[in-house]
Amino acid sequence: MVDLNTAIAAASTERRKRTEGEDKEKKIRRSGADLGLEAFDPAKYAEKEKADAVSMWLVLTFSVIISLLMRYVLMPNTASDKTDILYLLPLTAMILLPQIHRAILPNKYVEHFTKGTWVKSGFLHSFTFLAMAFLLVNPPFGDIVAPQLSGEWTIATDDGIELLFDDGTSKDTITWTVDSEGKLSGQVWLLFGLADNVNSDGAEVIVTLTNNEGSKEISANSTFWVDNEQRLLNATTTQSSSILMPHGQLDQDFAILLGSNLAVGEHRITVTIIEQGDPWENSRVYTWVLKVVEQLPEVPAS
Repeated sequence: MVDLNTAIAAASTERRKRTEGEDKEKKIRRSGADLGLEAFDPAKYAEKEKADAVSMWLVLTFSVIISLLMRYVLMPNTASDKTDILYLLPLTAMILLPQIHRAILPNKYVEHFTKGTWVKSGFLHSFTFLAMAFLLVNPPFGDIVAPQLSGEWTIATDDGIELLFDDGTSKDTITWTVDSEGKLSGQVWLLFGLADNVNSDGAEVIVTLTNNEGSKEISANSTFWVDNEQRLLNATTTQSSSILMPHGQLDQDFAILLGSNLAVGEHRITVTIIEQGDPWENSRVYTWVLKVVEQLPEVPAS
């Protein structure tokens, strides 16, 4: 037999032991040291943040220097058809980042760097270089692209009274139908405009016409657009001057007399554009075709 006082004392002791065990378990769960976690050190955290900031500025400076060397040292000494090295070599330079950090920065910063630091540095270097490269090869720091067709090109015939335009067959080929055993009568003009991000006036434009009669270079007429300004403004659809030169005075107009009374056949037009850019000589070639075809005779109904 157990008296009441002994039973109460035993239950109280057991309850106290259980409570102490739960408190100990909670303490273990809350303790970072017991779980292998590093205790938070505000001073050490501040030093790590400072080290990351110093690393960021070091990488930015390194990327800017590499970009300038690429643009003003490597690029002028590289052929325009071998440009892969201009991007591969600077991007590969990211492997030097750990060595540069250890060589320049004091140990109090280097000891905070980890593999994650080099990954972040590599991404920062890559994107900084790409942004700087895009900036340095475009105006006003560089020009690596030749002038291009600003809008469309067209063919027009002039009989002295009326200026007649093609119907815009396609981008690279224009087909003009004439009467049976006829020719494309009147003066035949090639019209187009050039646009450039610097100055299209500084480009050399060579136009070559190739047909059954052979090949010949043709010079541009500098007064056609001025002499026929009103007729060009009154033109519609694909022949509108706003389509040929959508940027207005910023575009350079061209008018080339291909000949008079062109015969039936294929007339191949080659437009070569050459410009002394910065740092390379820029070039671009367009090839267009004017097809003069005879209209098929009507078959009489039987």
